[in-house]
Amino acid sequence: MSAIIKLDNLTLGYDGHPAVHHVSGTFEQGSMTAVVGPNGSGKSTLLKAIAGVIKPLDGSIIRGSDWRQGMAYLPQSAEIDRSFPADVTDLVALGLWKQRGLFGGISRADAERLEAALQAVGLAGFERRGIDTLSGGQLQRALFARVLLQDAKVILLDEPFTAIDERTVSDLIGLVRRWHGEGRTVIAVLHDAEMVRQVFPQTLLLARELIDWGPTEAVMTRENLRRSRGMTEAWDEHAPWHEDGHNHGHEAAQ
Repeated sequence: MSAIIKLDNLTLGYDGHPAVHHVSGTFEQGSMTAVVGPNGSGKSTLLKAIAGVIKPLDGSIIRGSDWRQGMAYLPQSAEIDRSFPADVTDLVALGLWKQRGLFGGISRADAERLEAALQAVGLAGFERRGIDTLSGGQLQRALFARVLLQDAKVILLDEPFTAIDERTVSDLIGLVRRWHGEGRTVIAVLHDAEMVRQVFPQTLLLARELIDWGPTEAVMTRENLRRSRGMTEAWDEHAPWHEDGHNHGHEAAQ
C-alpha cells in the first residue's frame, strides 16, 4: 500500500501552547486505524489537524493523491448544534455540498442516493424529522448517512460511538467495516479498547507524544497503556512553548 497521509515531526496546539508533540508516521492507503489514548492526550486535536481544521505549530502533514478524491470528517456529536431548525434530510444533504454547492438543488439522482443512505443507516421514514427530536443514536446514524453521501476516499471519525445504544454501535461498525472493505482509509478516535482490538487492524497510541503506532495487537499492550497514562499525567499544563521541545504545555487538548 502507498501512503495517504504522512505526519512529519508534527506539533499541534492552541494559542501557541502545544497539545501534540513531534509525531511522525504514515497512514497507508486503505488502512483502518484507531487513535487512542487517555483523556487530554491530543486525539481529537490530531484528527482536526489531519482534517485541516487547525494548522500545525511545527512540522507538516503530507497528503497523498487519494486525498484529492475527497475527505469526510465527522466531528464529535457534541459539536453539532441541534437547536438549528433543520430536518434529517437537510442534515444528510450537506454531504452533497462539494458536488452541488451550499445552495445547489438536489437532483432526482441525488434524492435517490439520499434515500439509499438513510436506508443504509436504518433511518428510512425519518426524512422530515427535526434533528432536535432525534435520540443520540438516531443523530449519529444521520451523520453517518451524510458521510455515505460524501463518497470520500478518506474518512475521519471523532468518537463516533460515544453515548449511543449498542444496536446503533453494531450497525455503524458494520458501515465502518464496509468502508474499509471498499478500500477507503478510515481513521477514528476511540475510547473502547475492546472495540479497538476487535475491529481496527491498526492503532495509533497517543499521550501528547506518540507512544506506539502499528498493528493493534502490538500497540495495545499493558506496558504501552501504562506508559501512556503516566506520560499524560506528567505534563505541566501551564508550561510555556519552547522551540527546543523540552518544556511544553497545552490548552484544550482532547
